[in-house]
Amino acid sequence: MSDRAVLQVKGRILTGSDEVRDELWVVDGRISYDRPVGARDVRTVEGWALPGLVDAHCHVGLGAHGSVDRDVAEKQALADREAGTLLIRDAGSPSDTRWVDDREDLPKIIRAGRHIARTRRYIRGYAHEIEPDDLVEYVAREARRGDGWVKLVGDWIDREVGDLAPSWPREAAEAAIAEAHRLGARVTAHCFAENSLRDLVESGIDCVEHATGLTDDLIPLFVARGVAIVPTLVNIATFPNLAAGGESRFPRWAAHMRRLHERRYDTVRSAYDAGVPVFVGTDAGGTLPHGLVAAEVAELVTAGIPPVQALSATTWGAREWLGRPGLVEGAPADLVVYETDPRADVRVLAAPRRVVLDGTVVS
Repeated sequence: MSDRAVLQVKGRILTGSDEVRDELWVVDGRISYDRPVGARDVRTVEGWALPGLVDAHCHVGLGAHGSVDRDVAEKQALADREAGTLLIRDAGSPSDTRWVDDREDLPKIIRAGRHIARTRRYIRGYAHEIEPDDLVEYVAREARRGDGWVKLVGDWIDREVGDLAPSWPREAAEAAIAEAHRLGARVTAHCFAENSLRDLVESGIDCVEHATGLTDDLIPLFVARGVAIVPTLVNIATFPNLAAGGESRFPRWAAHMRRLHERRYDTVRSAYDAGVPVFVGTDAGGTLPHGLVAAEVAELVTAGIPPVQALSATTWGAREWLGRPGLVEGAPADLVVYETDPRADVRVLAAPRRVVLDGTVVS
């Protein structure tokens, strides 16, 4: 044992949805359930402990107009950390945030590279904007650049149609997703509308972001293929304002966005009830602030997902899905401590008592 201080976490350690222990120890930044022999300089933290929260749709290094400076990206990551988010799946960013990996005081990031969109059919400055013939090449590039994920823009407004429309022909999506899988990466896609989903799922996609267009006839397909969704309900809440801003030019699109917003809770609850895996993501970055993970968990509960399962969507279940450990022996000590039981009221997530990252109390 090194001279590094030992941390004892006492109270209720929530190692799973129905698994509770009384204490854990942190030695050299790692979790142990055995009391260290001869421990000195022990610091004790008491409360209800969860694995560090997961934001599975977040954009560190992204602002309203594209890439941001490193000092802004640092503030974004710190805002997530203060909210208890210690693991981020960065669902597309033009910024190189590899420098974060060298910082023990910042959340861990799983990157999906840069968004890949159709030409002039996404937010300017965010994505590689390409045509279908180049999709396989760019997916391979981002698969190598990321950490096991690639992010497609599956649909966006088509100005000629005046409404949301799929970005990619099915044959292009199939070839691109197959290439990502060959390279060991999973693929996710931004999808608002209904008509982009079937082709993407049948092409082998692993996850869908937002998924507001998920309908009862499509849900069994998602279940059969094991495709997860990350609803980002705190982002979907902005749809009415978006619709109002674009109604004069695109009334059909505006009406569509309002319908998607109105049924958002029913969509998420129907997916969950059928067995579609649902995970927490805030879509922070761009126009939304960072640190909204507690609000997104509360939105899942409002949609009708049981509180313990909504917690799992940002803790135990989310970490398993992303291949990262929770509060297990030998794992990095990334955890958040609360005053009261978050299973009884998920709103407690908004007020972490202590945040521990790599064994150090950082907040």
